[in-house]
Amino acid sequence: MSKTEKERNYNNIVLIPTDFSEVCGNAISHGVKLAKFLGYKVCILHIINNETKAALKKKNVGVDYVDWRLKEYKRYYEKKYEVTVDTLAEEGSIFSTIAKVAENIKANVMILGTHGKKGLQYVFGSYAIKVVVESPIPVVVVQKRSFKEGYQNIVFPVNNELEPRQAVQWAKHIAKLFKSTIHIYQSREKDPALISRINIITKQITNIFDQEKIPYEVILADKPHDFTEQVVSFSVSKRADLVMIMTQSNVDAPGFSLSAWAERLMFNESQIPIMCVNPTEFGYASYEWNVLA
Repeated sequence: MSKTEKERNYNNIVLIPTDFSEVCGNAISHGVKLAKFLGYKVCILHIINNETKAALKKKNVGVDYVDWRLKEYKRYYEKKYEVTVDTLAEEGSIFSTIAKVAENIKANVMILGTHGKKGLQYVFGSYAIKVVVESPIPVVVVQKRSFKEGYQNIVFPVNNELEPRQAVQWAKHIAKLFKSTIHIYQSREKDPALISRINIITKQITNIFDQEKIPYEVILADKPHDFTEQVVSFSVSKRADLVMIMTQSNVDAPGFSLSAWAERLMFNESQIPIMCVNPTEFGYASYEWNVLA
Protein backbone atom coordinates (compact mmCIF):
# COMPACT_ATOMS: atom_id res chain seq x y z
CA MET A 1 0.00 0.00 0.00
CA SER A 2 1.40 3.37 -0.94
CA LYS A 3 2.13 5.68 1.96
CA THR A 4 0.01 8.79 1.73
CA GLU A 5 0.07 11.49 4.37
CA LYS A 6 -3.33 10.39 5.62
CA GLU A 7 -2.42 6.73 5.74
CA ARG A 8 0.60 7.41 7.90
CA ASN A 9 -1.80 8.60 10.59
CA TYR A 10 -2.58 5.00 11.45
CA ASN A 11 -1.10 3.94 14.78
CA ASN A 12 -0.78 0.21 14.01
CA ILE A 13 -3.44 -0.82 16.51
CA VAL A 14 -5.89 -3.72 16.55
CA LEU A 15 -9.02 -2.59 18.41
CA ILE A 16 -11.04 -5.28 20.21
CA PRO A 17 -14.29 -4.37 22.00
CA THR A 18 -15.27 -6.70 24.85
CA ASP A 19 -18.07 -7.16 27.35
CA PHE A 20 -15.98 -9.83 29.18
CA SER A 21 -18.05 -12.67 27.71
CA GLU A 22 -16.70 -15.85 26.12
CA VAL A 23 -17.87 -14.48 22.77
CA CYS A 24 -15.54 -11.51 23.06
CA GLY A 25 -12.80 -13.71 24.51
CA ASN A 26 -12.63 -15.44 21.13
CA ALA A 27 -12.22 -12.07 19.44
CA ILE A 28 -9.44 -11.05 21.82
CA SER A 29 -7.51 -14.26 21.15
CA HIS A 30 -7.88 -13.80 17.38
CA GLY A 31 -7.00 -10.11 17.52
CA VAL A 32 -3.95 -10.55 19.73
CA LYS A 33 -2.55 -13.25 17.43
CA LEU A 34 -3.18 -10.98 14.44
CA ALA A 35 -1.42 -8.10 16.19
CA LYS A 36 1.58 -10.29 17.03
CA PHE A 37 1.83 -11.41 13.41
CA LEU A 38 1.71 -7.81 12.18
CA GLY A 39 3.84 -6.31 14.94
CA TYR A 40 0.93 -4.10 16.01
CA LYS A 41 -0.34 -3.05 19.42
CA VAL A 42 -3.70 -4.12 20.85
CA CYS A 43 -6.36 -1.95 22.45
CA ILE A 44 -9.02 -3.85 24.40
CA LEU A 45 -12.08 -1.64 24.85
CA HIS A 46 -15.05 -1.94 27.20
CA ILE A 47 -18.06 0.34 26.84
CA ILE A 48 -19.71 1.15 30.15
CA ASN A 49 -23.45 1.36 29.48
CA ASN A 50 -26.68 0.45 31.23
CA GLU A 51 -26.02 -3.27 30.75
CA THR A 52 -22.60 -2.90 32.38
CA LYS A 53 -24.03 -1.02 35.32
CA ALA A 54 -26.78 -3.61 35.81
CA ALA A 55 -24.23 -6.43 35.71
CA LEU A 56 -21.97 -4.66 38.20
CA LYS A 57 -24.90 -4.08 40.53
CA LYS A 58 -25.82 -7.76 40.33
CA LYS A 59 -22.24 -8.71 41.24
CA ASN A 60 -22.32 -6.11 44.01
CA VAL A 61 -19.13 -4.50 42.71
CA GLY A 62 -18.23 -1.00 41.56
CA VAL A 63 -17.00 0.41 38.28
CA ASP A 64 -13.42 -0.29 39.38
CA TYR A 65 -14.20 -3.93 38.61
CA VAL A 66 -14.06 -3.02 34.91
CA ASP A 67 -10.53 -1.65 35.28
CA TRP A 68 -9.49 -4.77 37.17
CA ARG A 69 -10.78 -7.09 34.45
CA LEU A 70 -9.07 -5.05 31.74
CA LYS A 71 -5.76 -5.11 33.64
CA GLU A 72 -6.07 -8.89 33.93
CA TYR A 73 -6.45 -9.12 30.15
CA LYS A 74 -3.41 -6.88 29.71
CA ARG A 75 -1.27 -8.94 32.08
CA TYR A 76 -2.30 -12.28 30.56
CA TYR A 77 -1.97 -11.44 26.86
CA GLU A 78 1.21 -9.42 27.16
CA LYS A 79 2.87 -12.29 29.00
CA LYS A 80 1.56 -15.05 26.72
CA TYR A 81 2.03 -13.39 23.32
CA GLU A 82 4.63 -10.68 24.01
CA VAL A 83 2.52 -7.94 22.47
CA THR A 84 1.78 -4.48 23.81
CA VAL A 85 -1.77 -4.33 25.15
CA ASP A 86 -3.50 -1.08 26.06
CA THR A 87 -6.91 -1.08 27.72
CA LEU A 88 -9.66 1.49 27.69
CA ALA A 89 -13.05 1.88 29.41
CA GLU A 90 -15.43 4.49 28.01
CA GLU A 91 -18.96 5.35 29.08
CA GLY A 92 -21.47 5.67 26.27
CA SER A 93 -23.32 3.82 23.53
CA ILE A 94 -21.69 0.83 21.89
CA PHE A 95 -22.80 2.14 18.49
CA SER A 96 -21.32 5.62 18.63
CA THR A 97 -18.57 5.20 21.23
CA ILE A 98 -16.81 2.21 19.66
CA ALA A 99 -16.62 4.08 16.34
CA LYS A 100 -15.42 7.23 18.09
CA VAL A 101 -12.67 5.36 19.93
CA ALA A 102 -11.56 3.67 16.71
CA GLU A 103 -11.16 7.08 15.10
CA ASN A 104 -9.54 8.76 18.10
CA ILE A 105 -6.83 6.14 18.61
CA LYS A 106 -6.43 5.73 14.82
CA ALA A 107 -6.73 1.97 14.94
CA ASN A 108 -6.12 0.02 11.74
CA VAL A 109 -8.71 -2.71 12.17
CA MET A 110 -11.37 -3.89 14.62
CA ILE A 111 -12.03 -7.49 15.66
CA LEU A 112 -15.62 -8.29 16.65
CA GLY A 113 -16.54 -11.63 18.21
CA THR A 114 -19.63 -13.81 17.76
CA HIS A 115 -20.77 -17.39 18.28
CA GLY A 116 -23.27 -16.88 15.50
CA LYS A 117 -26.39 -14.75 15.25
CA LYS A 118 -27.44 -15.35 18.85
CA GLY A 119 -23.97 -14.67 20.15
CA LEU A 120 -23.54 -11.33 18.44
CA GLN A 121 -27.01 -10.23 19.45
CA TYR A 122 -26.21 -11.19 23.04
CA VAL A 123 -23.17 -8.95 23.02
CA PHE A 124 -24.45 -6.00 21.04
CA GLY A 125 -28.22 -6.31 21.09
CA SER A 126 -30.59 -6.43 18.15
CA TYR A 127 -28.73 -3.60 16.35
CA ALA A 128 -25.52 -5.60 15.96
CA ILE A 129 -25.15 -4.71 12.30
CA LYS A 130 -25.02 -1.02 13.18
CA VAL A 131 -21.78 -1.54 15.14
CA VAL A 132 -20.18 -2.78 11.92
CA VAL A 133 -21.62 -0.28 9.46
CA GLU A 134 -20.82 2.69 11.72
CA SER A 135 -17.15 1.74 12.04
CA PRO A 136 -14.60 4.08 10.40
CA ILE A 137 -12.21 1.14 9.96
CA PRO A 138 -12.58 -2.41 8.62
CA VAL A 139 -14.17 -4.88 11.04
CA VAL A 140 -13.25 -8.56 11.07
CA VAL A 141 -16.16 -10.57 12.48
CA VAL A 142 -14.86 -13.82 13.98
CA GLN A 143 -16.29 -16.86 15.70
CA LYS A 144 -14.36 -19.66 17.44
CA ARG A 145 -12.05 -20.34 14.51
CA SER A 146 -8.47 -19.56 15.50
CA PHE A 147 -6.17 -17.18 13.66
CA LYS A 148 -3.58 -19.90 12.90
CA GLU A 149 -1.00 -18.62 10.40
CA GLY A 150 -2.95 -15.72 9.00
CA TYR A 151 -5.19 -15.13 6.01
CA GLN A 152 -3.73 -17.33 3.28
CA ASN A 153 -6.84 -17.57 1.09
CA ILE A 154 -9.07 -14.54 0.66
CA VAL A 155 -12.42 -14.62 -1.14
CA PHE A 156 -13.30 -11.31 -2.82
CA PRO A 157 -16.93 -11.27 -4.07
CA VAL A 158 -17.75 -9.02 -7.02
CA ASN A 159 -21.32 -8.31 -8.07
CA ASN A 160 -23.12 -5.53 -9.93
CA GLU A 161 -22.21 -2.81 -7.44
CA LEU A 162 -19.38 -0.36 -8.04
CA GLU A 163 -18.40 -0.39 -4.38
CA PRO A 164 -16.39 -3.67 -4.29
CA ARG A 165 -13.61 -1.81 -6.09
CA GLN A 166 -13.17 0.39 -3.02
CA ALA A 167 -12.05 -2.63 -0.99
CA VAL A 168 -9.24 -3.52 -3.38
CA GLN A 169 -6.65 -1.49 -1.44
CA TRP A 170 -7.38 -3.49 1.70
CA ALA A 171 -7.24 -6.75 -0.28
CA LYS A 172 -3.92 -5.72 -1.79
CA HIS A 173 -2.51 -4.74 1.59
CA ILE A 174 -3.57 -7.95 3.33
CA ALA A 175 -2.40 -10.15 0.47
CA LYS A 176 1.07 -8.62 0.69
CA LEU A 177 1.23 -9.05 4.46
CA PHE A 178 0.18 -12.68 4.45
CA LYS A 179 1.36 -13.75 0.98
CA SER A 180 -2.26 -14.57 0.23
CA THR A 181 -4.03 -15.84 -2.84
CA ILE A 182 -7.16 -13.85 -3.70
CA HIS A 183 -10.13 -15.70 -5.15
CA ILE A 184 -12.27 -13.20 -7.06
CA TYR A 185 -15.80 -14.57 -7.14
CA GLN A 186 -18.07 -12.98 -9.75
CA SER A 187 -21.85 -13.05 -9.58
CA ARG A 188 -23.52 -14.54 -12.63
CA GLU A 189 -25.93 -12.13 -14.31
CA LYS A 190 -28.46 -12.45 -17.15
CA ASP A 191 -28.48 -8.80 -18.22
CA PRO A 192 -25.71 -8.15 -20.80
CA ALA A 193 -25.19 -4.66 -19.40
CA LEU A 194 -24.59 -6.05 -15.90
CA ILE A 195 -22.28 -8.73 -17.27
CA SER A 196 -20.23 -6.07 -19.01
CA ARG A 197 -20.16 -3.93 -15.88
CA ILE A 198 -18.92 -6.77 -13.69
CA ASN A 199 -16.25 -7.70 -16.22
CA ILE A 200 -15.01 -4.09 -16.30
CA ILE A 201 -14.86 -3.95 -12.49
CA THR A 202 -13.04 -7.27 -12.36
CA LYS A 203 -10.55 -6.19 -15.00
CA GLN A 204 -9.71 -3.02 -13.09
CA ILE A 205 -9.16 -5.07 -9.93
CA THR A 206 -7.01 -7.69 -11.63
CA ASN A 207 -4.91 -5.00 -13.30
CA ILE A 208 -3.90 -3.76 -9.85
CA PHE A 209 -3.19 -7.29 -8.62
CA ASP A 210 -1.09 -7.91 -11.73
CA GLN A 211 0.91 -4.74 -11.11
CA GLU A 212 1.50 -5.74 -7.49
CA LYS A 213 2.26 -9.38 -8.43
CA ILE A 214 -0.48 -10.68 -6.16
CA PRO A 215 -1.65 -14.22 -7.03
CA TYR A 216 -5.34 -14.48 -7.83
CA GLU A 217 -7.96 -16.41 -9.75
CA VAL A 218 -11.32 -15.32 -11.18
CA ILE A 219 -14.26 -17.69 -10.78
CA LEU A 220 -17.80 -17.14 -12.08
CA ALA A 221 -20.72 -18.16 -9.83
CA ASP A 222 -22.77 -21.12 -11.02
CA LYS A 223 -26.21 -19.52 -10.78
CA PRO A 224 -27.66 -16.04 -11.44
CA HIS A 225 -29.26 -15.92 -7.99
CA ASP A 226 -28.55 -16.72 -4.31
CA PHE A 227 -25.15 -15.04 -4.61
CA THR A 228 -24.67 -14.82 -0.84
CA GLU A 229 -25.19 -18.56 -0.40
CA GLN A 230 -22.84 -19.26 -3.29
CA VAL A 231 -20.16 -17.04 -1.73
CA VAL A 232 -20.30 -19.10 1.45
CA SER A 233 -20.15 -22.42 -0.41
CA PHE A 234 -17.31 -21.20 -2.61
CA SER A 235 -15.39 -19.94 0.43
CA VAL A 236 -15.71 -23.33 2.09
CA SER A 237 -14.49 -25.10 -1.06
CA LYS A 238 -11.41 -22.84 -1.12
CA ARG A 239 -10.80 -23.24 2.60
CA ALA A 240 -10.90 -19.47 2.84
CA ASP A 241 -9.34 -17.79 5.87
CA LEU A 242 -11.14 -14.54 5.15
CA VAL A 243 -14.02 -13.20 3.07
CA MET A 244 -13.80 -9.50 2.25
CA ILE A 245 -17.01 -7.58 1.60
CA MET A 246 -18.32 -4.04 1.44
CA THR A 247 -21.06 -3.20 3.93
CA GLN A 248 -23.63 -0.75 2.67
CA SER A 249 -26.67 -0.07 4.80
CA ASN A 250 -28.36 1.94 2.05
CA VAL A 251 -27.82 -0.54 -0.79
CA ASP A 252 -29.90 -3.65 -1.45
CA ALA A 253 -28.21 -5.32 -4.40
CA PRO A 254 -30.03 -8.29 -5.95
CA GLY A 255 -28.94 -11.51 -4.31
CA PHE A 256 -26.59 -9.75 -1.90
CA SER A 257 -28.66 -7.59 0.42
CA LEU A 258 -27.45 -6.43 3.81
CA SER A 259 -29.89 -8.78 5.56
CA ALA A 260 -28.69 -11.76 3.53
CA TRP A 261 -25.09 -10.80 4.23
CA ALA A 262 -25.84 -10.69 7.95
CA GLU A 263 -27.49 -14.08 8.01
CA ARG A 264 -25.21 -16.00 5.67
CA LEU A 265 -21.82 -14.32 5.88
CA MET A 266 -21.30 -12.77 9.30
CA PHE A 267 -22.90 -15.80 10.96
CA ASN A 268 -21.71 -18.50 8.57
CA GLU A 269 -21.66 -21.99 10.05
CA SER A 270 -18.16 -22.63 8.73
CA GLN A 271 -16.90 -19.86 11.01
CA ILE A 272 -14.94 -18.11 8.27
CA PRO A 273 -13.86 -14.64 9.42
CA ILE A 274 -15.57 -11.85 7.47
CA MET A 275 -13.79 -8.55 6.88
CA CYS A 276 -16.33 -5.76 6.48
CA VAL A 277 -15.19 -2.55 4.79
CA ASN A 278 -17.52 0.44 4.90
CA PRO A 279 -17.83 2.79 1.89
CA THR A 280 -17.42 5.93 3.98
CA GLU A 281 -13.68 6.38 4.03
CA PHE A 282 -10.74 4.08 3.49
CA GLY A 283 -9.80 4.16 7.13
CA TYR A 284 -9.02 7.83 7.51
CA ALA A 285 -7.81 8.29 3.95
CA SER A 286 -9.90 9.99 1.32
CA TYR A 287 -11.39 8.05 -1.56
CA GLU A 288 -9.58 10.47 -3.86
CA TRP A 289 -6.69 8.02 -4.09
CA ASN A 290 -8.63 4.87 -3.27
CA VAL A 291 -11.47 4.72 -5.79
CA LEU A 292 -10.53 3.20 -9.10
CA ALA A 293 -11.20 5.19 -12.23
